[in-house]
Amino acid sequence: MAKNSSQGKSAGSKGESKKIIASNRKARHDYAIIELFEAGVALLGTEVKSLREGHASLTDAFATVDDGEVWLRNLHIPEYQHGSWTNHEPRRTRKLLLHRQQIDRLVGKIRDGNLTLVPLSLYFSGGKVKVELALARGKQAHDKRQDLARRDAQREVVRELGRRAKGMI
Repeated sequence: MAKNSSQGKSAGSKGESKKIIASNRKARHDYAIIELFEAGVALLGTEVKSLREGHASLTDAFATVDDGEVWLRNLHIPEYQHGSWTNHEPRRTRKLLLHRQQIDRLVGKIRDGNLTLVPLSLYFSGGKVKVELALARGKQAHDKRQDLARRDAQREVVRELGRRAKGMI
């Protein structure tokens, strides 16, 4: 029996890129990101089907650690359109899949300081749904203003360098 010549890398190989479903852009503005984690999400079948259609919202989502397990709360995955009575609840609490050492490290850091777990993005990686979690500290209003001022100053520097390179000055 001859082998298929197309048996190189499979579709779910490690080299596959992420297909982003939803991202929480406001989180990067409201929080100072300290550390990033990638976690799997325990989902029902109709939730995965709804995610494959590209429907999800991370706007109010956050993660908590309860009894040694990490839970994702307020993630909105709308009901699957073609689902029947087996459809899921849109804002149910979902379990995140992390290694025990990662969970223990998270618990220690969250207890030590006023840190929180914020989901930054939800994506498919190798056919599995993953969430990018950030260990973050909330920014005060003056921190946000400083970030905006720094970003504006950086933009102005880039513009000025562009003008000089073009010989406009």
